[in-house]
Amino acid sequence: MMMLGIIGVALAVLLCMRLWLFDLPAKEQKETNSNLWASGQTTGNKEIQADCVQVCQNSAGIMAVLADGIGRENTGKVAAQVAADTVMDAFQPYQVLNNPEYLFRTAFLEAHSRVQRTIGERRGGASMGAVFTNERQLFYGLAGNIRIALLRNGELIPLSKGQTIPVLAKEAYQSGRLPRQETIWSMEENRIWNYLGKDGFHEIEVTNPPVFLKKQDLVMLASQGIYEELSWVEIEDILLGSGTLPEKAEQLIRSAEKKDSQEKENGSVILFMPEVPDEKNQF
Repeated sequence: MMMLGIIGVALAVLLCMRLWLFDLPAKEQKETNSNLWASGQTTGNKEIQADCVQVCQNSAGIMAVLADGIGRENTGKVAAQVAADTVMDAFQPYQVLNNPEYLFRTAFLEAHSRVQRTIGERRGGASMGAVFTNERQLFYGLAGNIRIALLRNGELIPLSKGQTIPVLAKEAYQSGRLPRQETIWSMEENRIWNYLGKDGFHEIEVTNPPVFLKKQDLVMLASQGIYEELSWVEIEDILLGSGTLPEKAEQLIRSAEKKDSQEKENGSVILFMPEVPDEKNQF
């Protein structure tokens, strides 16, 4: 317990340092336009909020990260914080980012190593989704099961597949590596098969191909407590409704909290609108 307390204090110091870094002068750290992004969180029925959300903007573009901690007591919270910090630490020095996929692969691998070193023998880790946008394109990296989607022309378009047993089974069936009956059985087991901190950590899911952005595109990242409580149509209706981004994020949180589920997970959402120049882009 003493060790957990020490880790908690250390994380608080690191968080304060990160908030201070975000307040640096514009020439050193460009402040993210608060009119273009918003976030919200709910603990669900859990005792600890183990999700971590971070958004950062520099001259390269905007990076949004959502990490969903896995583990008892504060193990998941620690893992999520370490994972999100690792991606942001890798991103912040860039003035131009020409190869986001390389950044995601190296940063996620480093995050996996840091999570394992930090939590030691404790069982835990973190799912994490990271989205980078410049003025023209969107790229993402994913380990575990964070939902990443794009709202465009009145439709909420899923971008990420997720690294869960059903997704793995479906891909194996389509490639002929898994019989139909075993696929059906696997589809009933909604567990994640890859996450940061897991022994035998696998390759992450990345954007392929990148998404070309259009004016008025809205990007969403959401964790379990949102997408398991709200249907895709409910989420879409809220995002299409009136209100500012903070109001929509708040409405997603409140709608999830009103559900009658007995085992509500932590829920977090990040909404942001990429800064796209006034010109015709194609999807």
